[in-house]
Amino acid sequence: MRIARFTTGGDPRYALVDGDPGSEELVVITGDPLYTPVQPTGERIRLDEDSVRLLAPVIPRSKIVGVGRNYVEHAAELGNEVPTRPLLFLKPNTSVIGPDDPIVLPDWSERVEHEAELAVVIGKVTKDVTPERALDHVFGFTVANDVTARDVQRTDEQWARAKGFDSSCPIGPWIVPGLDVDDLAVRARVNGETRQDGRTSQLVFDVPYLVSYVSEAFTLLPGDVILTGTPAGVGPLADRDVVEVEVEDIGVLRNPVLRRR
Repeated sequence: MRIARFTTGGDPRYALVDGDPGSEELVVITGDPLYTPVQPTGERIRLDEDSVRLLAPVIPRSKIVGVGRNYVEHAAELGNEVPTRPLLFLKPNTSVIGPDDPIVLPDWSERVEHEAELAVVIGKVTKDVTPERALDHVFGFTVANDVTARDVQRTDEQWARAKGFDSSCPIGPWIVPGLDVDDLAVRARVNGETRQDGRTSQLVFDVPYLVSYVSEAFTLLPGDVILTGTPAGVGPLADRDVVEVEVEDIGVLRNPVLRRR
């Protein structure tokens, strides 16, 4: 099952995504599936209709929790040690954009980089959950790009500005509940060129452990998102680039890159 959030010009709605790539249809459902049972309305809309625009499948109610240096080779490529416990940071929900929305490069950074990631969407109020029960609290999984102003990350003592600026958290194209994420490919392409190609089996700290660990520090609310870390191969984004982030069995998240003049 794939759950999308979309608009045809009015208020956002939710739908199940049915069909193979290139011929998908949106099966419109009632309400918000985070809070109400999935119930089709009977309306079906072709995804490729001109009026259809996919939105970020979730806008976190309270927070996005990022996990840094959670792939050994990514930590090494930036000259860092692998943490002995998850390295956490926060991104505001104002950083979220959806499929095909532009990543706007801030004028105070000279080097902004892509970071392809598996994202976890929380489905229940979660506090101090054990790793063994953690997946019971997960609504589903989506694709994220933890866009980072790398030069600012290196010079600021905190990562808030480098990782939390507007448009720094593309999420999409939809949420897939009940997915086995133990060994999925995580890739990033810029202008069609593959830059990142890793697997979730390479995570230093796996998804159940991360959900448990994060819940010890923060109460997680339905719709909150955990970014699980990025594999090696991060690189710069430039004006007019197109970046695609893909997680196997979920889909491709595509965003153009712009620098305002």
